[in-house]
Amino acid sequence: MARDPSLPPLPKIMVAPNGARRTKADHPALPLTVSETVDAALACFEAGADGLHAHVRDKTGAHVLDPVLYLDLLSEMNAAVPQMQVQITTEAVGKYSPRDQRQLVRDVVPQSVSISVAEMLSDGDLVRASAFYGWARETGIAVQHILYSSDDLTRLSELIASKAVPGTDHQILFVLGRYKDNQESAPSDLEPFLEELEKTRDSWAADWAVCAFGRRETDCLVEAVKRGGKARIGFENGLWNRDGSLARDNADRVRDLVSALN
Repeated sequence: MARDPSLPPLPKIMVAPNGARRTKADHPALPLTVSETVDAALACFEAGADGLHAHVRDKTGAHVLDPVLYLDLLSEMNAAVPQMQVQITTEAVGKYSPRDQRQLVRDVVPQSVSISVAEMLSDGDLVRASAFYGWARETGIAVQHILYSSDDLTRLSELIASKAVPGTDHQILFVLGRYKDNQESAPSDLEPFLEELEKTRDSWAADWAVCAFGRRETDCLVEAVKRGGKARIGFENGLWNRDGSLARDNADRVRDLVSALN
């Protein structure tokens, strides 16, 4: 299946510099403010990243789905590094509803957004979810579907087949593991996703990427790229370089991946 040329492709290397959970207690170079995130993104762009997966934090450092902060971030990114694709997130972290997530995207109207299939359908309201996905496609917003298991991929395929999620080309992210303490992903965690993805080959086209946790993050992403995918890297998921050393900052993680891919 061919990709819709009106939607931007996924970046080859997307940096996720902060996520929703870690703080400066985990690493002093983890960005929390909009200006810190922009500075980190620029350094990562210079290191080889071509996309930013962006979370915003409030004044206490908590993850928020705040359209004002996101619009501020998008404006500053456009001024500082316009070549870099910026993807906002609707991650719920247990406190935001599907309605909250949809409203954020309608308020911001970003170029790109990541949305968990499981979170968007957590209230069972398929009618409103489908209307939202249709609006996003018509508006030209690239939605990357976040998949935490091969079962999530099966569910997405069913939604595409029923046209509840419109289109025959889709961006997806395979999450190798879970957001939990001491999670350590392995390259073999990719196999169940790829086995399920093979079943969709004649039905819809996938522009896919991987994120992974822990000290083997780089190894997992190298395997993904080798298998035809793309990479999401950064302090949201891992703080360590391939040799086991603690990375200096997010740009150090990007350089580590670029070196491993060359």
